[in-house]
Amino acid sequence: MKKLLLLLSFMTLSISAAPSLNYEVINLQGEKVSLTEFKGRVVYLDFWASWCGPCRKSFPWMNAMHQKYQQQGLAIVAINLDADRASADKFLSSFPADFHIRFDPKADVASQFDLLGMPSSYIFNRQGELVHKHQGFFKERSVGYENELIELLKE
Repeated sequence: MKKLLLLLSFMTLSISAAPSLNYEVINLQGEKVSLTEFKGRVVYLDFWASWCGPCRKSFPWMNAMHQKYQQQGLAIVAINLDADRASADKFLSSFPADFHIRFDPKADVASQFDLLGMPSSYIFNRQGELVHKHQGFFKERSVGYENELIELLKE
């Protein structure tokens, strides 16, 4: 009985755990790195794939936000979920990124975020706490996305 209760308590913890930056992904050089390297900054964490149509619209916006706010402490991190790195590289040749690109080819990290669509973005404050999340990218909402970043950068 004790084992069952202990197991149930662990299951409850994992179900209710909020997404965090405590995960490892792969950088452009193929090395495993932790997302915790961005703690202390406002982090706009974006999950994307080469086949994602709205991602083609979000990349120019993320480039603009990176250019505008990186000196104030914004880190934009886009995690690619393609199983084949060549697909991601082809996308990036058409839609270059001035921000941080990471890879999660087995979607291990993505599975912890319960993604419902592409792109999906998660905004963390300087303390590493999840404060906003968005499914999809809608150009008409981009001013609202930017305002969320601005408010967090003031903290």
